[in-house]
Amino acid sequence: MFISSAFAQTAPAAGGGDMMSSLTSMLPLVLMFVVLYFVMIRPQMKRQKETRAMLDALAKGDDVATAGGVVGRISALGDQFLTIEISSGVEIKVQRSAVVQVLPKGSYK
Repeated sequence: MFISSAFAQTAPAAGGGDMMSSLTSMLPLVLMFVVLYFVMIRPQMKRQKETRAMLDALAKGDDVATAGGVVGRISALGDQFLTIEISSGVEIKVQRSAVVQVLPKGSYK
């Protein structure tokens, strides 16, 4: 009287219909990650590789510009730091990672 009747639910038929619908629902998500990789991640990795190569190739006598806008000629190199001559007799020590650009020879006088 107070207990309602329980009805059994039929099991879904075993077939490829459910597998195909789950694959098609995942496709936009996978496609989004592929586009994200080629638009954002890959170019950033390429820029990092170029920057690392530029910093490794620094040599004494190169004209450089730092992230702070200081322009000068490298007078001494170290593992983490380098010394830049910004004027005759005036040298500053900066981190290697602060160098953002190697200028053409003769641009700094």
